[in-house]
Amino acid sequence: MLTPDGDYDGDTFGDDLSEARAANARFLDCTFEGCGLTGLSAPRARFSDCRLEGVHGAGTDLAETSWQDCTIRGARLGAVQLYGAELRRVRFEGCKIEFLNARGARLTDVEFVDCQLVEPDFAEATMTRVRFEGGRVVTPDFGRARLKDVDLSASLVTAPRGVSGLAGARISRLQLIDLAEAFAVELDLTVVD
Repeated sequence: MLTPDGDYDGDTFGDDLSEARAANARFLDCTFEGCGLTGLSAPRARFSDCRLEGVHGAGTDLAETSWQDCTIRGARLGAVQLYGAELRRVRFEGCKIEFLNARGARLTDVEFVDCQLVEPDFAEATMTRVRFEGGRVVTPDFGRARLKDVDLSASLVTAPRGVSGLAGARISRLQLIDLAEAFAVELDLTVVD
């Protein structure tokens, strides 16, 4: 069972962790397999060299957490609080995450591969060398985000908000055409036939 300020090294978790409390806990080389995370509260926890496989749930509080050299594969999550978090060398693969709140987070060397992100909030986030490969990013918010070497060109991006925050991103020519309306709205342009 998880506890606040707990120290976990090499542990494997396969049980339901819903409603667990693990604020400020430290996880080193841990594996989470198929765990339910509904209502898990682990703000300011630190995850290093961890692997999360098939975790699922809603209302997970991971605000201001720290992630380094971690892999999240096949996750099905909703309403995840990741605001103010720091992610470094983290790979998300085959995940479906709805209503991700990554506002003000710092993402460095992060990959989203074949993921479906529905209404992710990257407002005010700092994103460096972040890659979205395949998958879909639906109604993302990039308001006041700071991007450097962010590659969206190989994913389907629909109805973004705060498109001025996309400065520093790489998109495809086709995406530019698809996003033209969003850019026009952001710049308050009137488009006539």
